[in-house]
Amino acid sequence: MTTRILPAVGDPDAARSIAGLLGQLPDAEPATAVGDSTSLLDLLSRLAGESLDELPEVVLVHERIGPVPALELIREVALRFPAVGVVLVTSDASPGLYSAAMDSGARGLVGLPLSYEVLAQRVQAAAGWSAGVRRHLGHGPDTLTGPGGTVVTVTGAKGGVGATVTAVQLALAAVASGHRTALVDLDLQSGDIASYLDVQFRRSIVDLAAIRDITPRILQDALFSHESGLALLLAPAEGERGEDVDDRVVRMVVSALRQRYEIVVVDCGTQMTTANAAAIETADSTLLVTTPDVVTVRAAKRMVRLWDRLQIRKAEETVTVVNRHTRSTEIQPSLIEKITATRMAKVSVPANFKELQPVVDAGRMHDLEARSAVKQALWGLAGELGLVKDAATGGAHRAEGRHSRFRQDRGSFGIGMIGLRPGRGR
Repeated sequence: MTTRILPAVGDPDAARSIAGLLGQLPDAEPATAVGDSTSLLDLLSRLAGESLDELPEVVLVHERIGPVPALELIREVALRFPAVGVVLVTSDASPGLYSAAMDSGARGLVGLPLSYEVLAQRVQAAAGWSAGVRRHLGHGPDTLTGPGGTVVTVTGAKGGVGATVTAVQLALAAVASGHRTALVDLDLQSGDIASYLDVQFRRSIVDLAAIRDITPRILQDALFSHESGLALLLAPAEGERGEDVDDRVVRMVVSALRQRYEIVVVDCGTQMTTANAAAIETADSTLLVTTPDVVTVRAAKRMVRLWDRLQIRKAEETVTVVNRHTRSTEIQPSLIEKITATRMAKVSVPANFKELQPVVDAGRMHDLEARSAVKQALWGLAGELGLVKDAATGGAHRAEGRHSRFRQDRGSFGIGMIGLRPGRGR
């Protein structure tokens, strides 16, 4: 059986050395190396979106890959593509690193300088493991064979613009259309989703902060099953505990949720932290909610520029939603689009707080009447984003080619940001 091997190597000299040895392996079909973690995850997503069989059996991850560190990248690949055997290539073959690599999901470790015999042995073992997993995939409810669900983040340009209402209604629209949907409150200090949905809870995202490997059972224990059908992952009741949630935790949590839910909506609040920055960067769609007034539009412009400077999200990849819109206001969506340089949602949410006040005060946002103009607009926005089945025109991760693309296709955007520092990202 032919073993397809995809090296992820950032160093050109190391890439040539690895390619030379891989070319000597019997029954091996090595692909051209990808140079960074973003390209690797993007390529695997497209291949998995086409078919499980399109994925390579083995991925080699070099220790100097970036911008995501090697162990975090291995964990991401193992969570999102469980049928791929990952092997770490490193100059540090110590027991400590070996244990950390295994904990991250690697199927083997090859020391530098490379040895043909060791490389062949590790690749063969990883390929055998991959073949065994593929024979059994799909037999359990907790395993997906594709790249996972669609992640949408919602951020407010400033406080009080309606980001949480938007996130809640988008998630309710998705679950009402038949999608398995999770709603995450990543406004870690002052999240209000529990109040909007009348939830009394004990577990929150903080309970996942110390977990190294989020299994389906651990994830399920942290989620709250809401009467609407939503799975809720809530912010901690004690805001100071939110400091325990960093970008590593968020990447791990989002990856785990992708594998269990078709739609994942994340309320990122209005404050930028490494945690919600990681969610925004890894999302398939990013919404920025603003109101049509000078102060808020200026705040929206600052937020977009911040994301661009920190290489989190480009302006043209951001969708701006205008809340509390009236035709009489001087600031219309076309002007906001010009000022922020973002893409404007076709749907604007009308100003009608009287419709919302009773359900907000009662903590029953899920009971908002269907005839509500606000609800109709937000559910229309869900349709525009492809979050409801009757409006979706295709999967969020539709593949663009078949097996030949495994050898040829590279690039686009994906995971890149590690911390809130310029120069690290896409």
